Amino acid sequence: MKMPETARYTALVARNAKQAAADMSKVLQVDLNAEQEKVDKIGTEPSNSFGLFSKEFAKRHGLHLLGTTSTWFLLDIAFYSSNLFQKDIFSAIGWLPKAETMSATHEVYRVAKAQTLIALCGTVPGYWFTVAFIDYIGRFVIQLMGFFFMSVFMFALAIPYEHWKTHNAGFLIMYSLTFFFANFGPNATTFVVPAEIFPARLRSTCHGISAAAGKAGAIVGSFGFLYAAQSTHHDKVDKGYPTGIGVKNALLMLGAVNCLGMLFTLLVPEPKGRSLEEITGENEEDNGQQQASVGNVPV
Repeated sequence: MKMPETARYTALVARNAKQAAADMSKVLQVDLNAEQEKVDKIGTEPSNSFGLFSKEFAKRHGLHLLGTTSTWFLLDIAFYSSNLFQKDIFSAIGWLPKAETMSATHEVYRVAKAQTLIALCGTVPGYWFTVAFIDYIGRFVIQLMGFFFMSVFMFALAIPYEHWKTHNAGFLIMYSLTFFFANFGPNATTFVVPAEIFPARLRSTCHGISAAAGKAGAIVGSFGFLYAAQSTHHDKVDKGYPTGIGVKNALLMLGAVNCLGMLFTLLVPEPKGRSLEEITGENEEDNGQQQASVGNVPV
């Protein structure tokens, strides 16, 4: 059984109006007429035929692609760093015992318990908030807000870092909030927006480029934090690692990364409440004709 293409792809890229109309008729359960001439005309317009490496793409969507790739890259640096090394952070503030003081089974249990608590209090609710509000307050606002509060809470954890070593509950709450606003923020929108703001024939490619940038950020975050979070004192460094900048300074760096994410979010347009063709400019001619017809209505 073959999964069908979307009607947009079938019409705008494959230029098969008949198949697109048939597919949409099944979904909407209404009879639709195929408009092959209109599809051919749209497909041959210069504004709908430029390539990924063309000047026209750079003019129309170059900054958008820079915005989606950079924000996904920066998000994954912060998100994967915080996610993969929770046990190291919790051990550093004294919430979990050092690994050498526990058996393997006990360590797995304590780490799993801590990570489950973070997920239940921060990660999962954040996703549901995004589902509930993304079409009301918009992708842009959610992403900007998410990066902002991730920055705030990272700095709030890092600056009074010594304080949190004796106030584990407060640290846990603040740390959970960084995950809440990651998921009620860029960890959801960086995936959604690239699927909406690029032309149909380039949409998957641009989404893939953005996702690849995100995975590059995940690699940087995973390896970078592993080394950066090592103690500045040689006798406290994990075996086999050089001295680092310490957890406090690593958290400060992650806060700065989130601030950069805020800035690059300004390059990403808001697609809320608009059709995909309107966002990408694929129906510019239709819009012009509609405006002209409105202007010619007799008074």
